[in-house]
Amino acid sequence: MSKVKPNAYFGVGSVEVDSKGEKCRRLAVTKDSLITQPQEGLETTTDLVDFAARTHGAKNAFGWREITQVHREEKDVKKIVGGEEKTEKKQWQYFELSDYKYISFVEVQTRVSELARGLVTCGITSDNIFNMYASTSANWQLMSHACASVSITIATAYDTLGESGLTHSLNEPECVGIFTNADLLPTVSRVLANTPSVRFVVYDGEAEDSILTNIRAVRESIQIIHIDHLHETGKAQDMETLKSRRPTGDTTLCIMYTSGSTGAPKGVVISHSNVVAAVGGVQTLLGKHLKADDSFLAYLPLAHILEYVVELTLFFVGMTTGFARAKTLTDASVRKCKGDLAAFRPSIMVGVPAVWEMIRKGILSKIGEGSVVAQSVFRGAYKAKKAKVPGLAQLADIIVLRKVKAATGGRLRLALSGGAALSRETQEFLSVALVPMLQGYGMTESCGMCAITPPEMLEYGCVGLPVPCIEIKLLDVMEAGYSASGDRPQGEVCIRGPSITKGYYKRDDLNNDETIFTKDGWLRTGDIGQWNSDGTLSLIDRIKNLVKLAGGEVRISLSFILCPHSNRLFYWCAVHRTGASGVDL
Repeated sequence: MSKVKPNAYFGVGSVEVDSKGEKCRRLAVTKDSLITQPQEGLETTTDLVDFAARTHGAKNAFGWREITQVHREEKDVKKIVGGEEKTEKKQWQYFELSDYKYISFVEVQTRVSELARGLVTCGITSDNIFNMYASTSANWQLMSHACASVSITIATAYDTLGESGLTHSLNEPECVGIFTNADLLPTVSRVLANTPSVRFVVYDGEAEDSILTNIRAVRESIQIIHIDHLHETGKAQDMETLKSRRPTGDTTLCIMYTSGSTGAPKGVVISHSNVVAAVGGVQTLLGKHLKADDSFLAYLPLAHILEYVVELTLFFVGMTTGFARAKTLTDASVRKCKGDLAAFRPSIMVGVPAVWEMIRKGILSKIGEGSVVAQSVFRGAYKAKKAKVPGLAQLADIIVLRKVKAATGGRLRLALSGGAALSRETQEFLSVALVPMLQGYGMTESCGMCAITPPEMLEYGCVGLPVPCIEIKLLDVMEAGYSASGDRPQGEVCIRGPSITKGYYKRDDLNNDETIFTKDGWLRTGDIGQWNSDGTLSLIDRIKNLVKLAGGEVRISLSFILCPHSNRLFYWCAVHRTGASGVDL
């Protein structure tokens, strides 16, 4: 690779090292060894909770808002029926919310301990698995840490799952219990007849008596417990109960279900040491940008590994997390109160591309509603900041672009996009108009993190530097013209390190498949990567985009369009035939 001027902090970005007899690349500043912990002596998530309580004490840890009233409004909705436009009346529901309420880091530790003792009192053992089928909230975190602290493995389920998906996530790991929200109890009640291992239903919120009656009617052995009652039960138990149940780094923390393109969801087995290494990796790479006086808005599903690891990292740092609902983020989506963004005013946010695309379109729409003069002023300010014109760029930020920033509470200073590739257009627009937009690359199997772009090396079109808990090598894909030994190394991204899963739950067929897990410990991602001259990684293709035909390899580039009038995903594809030299023909 050609040389570029080293970054002041990260140097040459990543460097080639000899690891276990073969060449691979690591983060340059930690090239001698992979990170396994954020701090010596922290081996489990329970250690992280205890550390945070000791270090951050009475500082606010978790914040949430309660629903004080539900407003229902009737609106006209236009639909095309039989080629004709028709107007229908539709009921819309809006929440009125309280101010944020908080508990401290010490209170988190106390509540986790109480819930853990409550679970032990119920007779739930370290051989049992507990399902988390609930929306992102403080209670989700408290219940998950309670299970972890007494070596109870959790299995995750998205709160958007239907009956078949939930049934699978309960039956495959033979879950003994489930934590859920009151509004999800109807779905739970419908699957219990087909999930015989479930004996405990723990819920939060206010449930209708009829739903609780329906659940009791399924099986007499099912115990329905409100989370507040579980707290009270645990309070009465001795703290000594917890000592013999404390986890080790090798203890399985969770089975995180990830949906593939085909078949039933796969359960990724993640240990305490996997997650702690991921936290250490993120902290090492981004730590100097993560401050205890920052605030983080949590609204993505905690059943997604990205959200789970980010929240745990920021908890370790001592940052206050405010929990939000996707449908109450903005002022327009609530009544008689501010939306979660304006009420909490976060300084750090994480989102998936769909969220950032929505924010970009919202900003442009709002600007488009303004006068010609206002639109011209915005364009001028945007161009000045993008070009980094001395003086003008700062003036544009202070006078014009601050109005754009006000939409997210006015304090946002850092944002991360993950889960899928963010378009260059959106990343660049938001980085200029709103806040530096960092990209991350990872998967459930890597505890969410393979590479992250630090603010010092913000570039469009790359996924960043290797997270220091993993090492990366590129594998030749010569049939498609990708060579790991070329001037610009390209090939299939393979990852290895302490944050990588040991395999899939009850899937020996996949665990023994060397196209996924190699004998020397590499996880083959199926992504085609490229090392750049500054040591960053870019993703340029997918193995699945290469289809073997009689005439040779064909690369298929897919573009997807979501039809606004249906739930179907439409796509078009451009086909490029690749010659023996790897050049598109």
